[in-house]
Amino acid sequence: MDLKGIITAMVTPMTKDQKINIEVSKKLVNHLIDSGVNGIFILGTNGEFHLLSREEKLKFAEIVIKEVNGRVPVFVGTGGNGTKEVIELSKEMEKIGADALSIITPYFITPSQSEVIQHYKSIAESVSLPILLYNIPGKTGMTLEPETVAELAKVDNIIGIKDSSGKFENIQKYIEITKNEKFSVLAGTDSLILKTLMAGGTGAIAATSNMLPDVVVSIYQNWLKRNIEEAEKAQKKIQPLRDTFKYGTLPSVLKKAVELYSIPVGPPRLPATEPTGEALEKIKEMVKFYKN
Repeated sequence: MDLKGIITAMVTPMTKDQKINIEVSKKLVNHLIDSGVNGIFILGTNGEFHLLSREEKLKFAEIVIKEVNGRVPVFVGTGGNGTKEVIELSKEMEKIGADALSIITPYFITPSQSEVIQHYKSIAESVSLPILLYNIPGKTGMTLEPETVAELAKVDNIIGIKDSSGKFENIQKYIEITKNEKFSVLAGTDSLILKTLMAGGTGAIAATSNMLPDVVVSIYQNWLKRNIEEAEKAQKKIQPLRDTFKYGTLPSVLKKAVELYSIPVGPPRLPATEPTGEALEKIKEMVKFYKN
């Protein structure tokens, strides 16, 4: 798999009664693909994977994979705390047609680097699908060290890493230490998309592209054409959206922004709730900025 470009970290559309909204999920998939994204990434952090049951994950993945119908690769998050549970879910996702897996580090406990290496190697041996490592220490309490990533990059079907640490130096270290492997480093922090590309990364898994797919895609397309000035303009253009994320529990602000701007993706899953009051007004102001 050629792992590059803008891959949308897709939200999971919900109905008001907290069920997965099948029709809106299909609508969002088509909107993203029509806007030129290079892939769809489901059941990640912004996809609320930690709040969905195993049955819901399988159902949602099936809906998305069927709707995408091979037009772009579908990356499915199958990470969890236990190696056994991750292997079981990964095998199920392989059966229903996922193109690749994204596997977050275990959370709640903090495994050692040697333990996490064994975790990933065991999963990689159990499936034939390409695997993307997912580093997000702010949510998991642990960081994949560069040496750990270098070791895992030698595994045939571990093909890249999404880094959501927010630290550019982390991305740089991953790129440097894996330069002799067929391994891709992708930005998971949307403010670092262009910097990552300039440093030798291959793209981004971007949550902001749920609302602004055309803008985020243009960062990558302009970079490809070496039109750096336009790429920088597009990179700056997503910042007002990112600035509003502080007004609610993830991904409540993003879902409300998408709903107000384009597609009614519904509320977050409880215990996260929809923004109200001043927070909602700030989001409305931001959406108005993009619509003008």
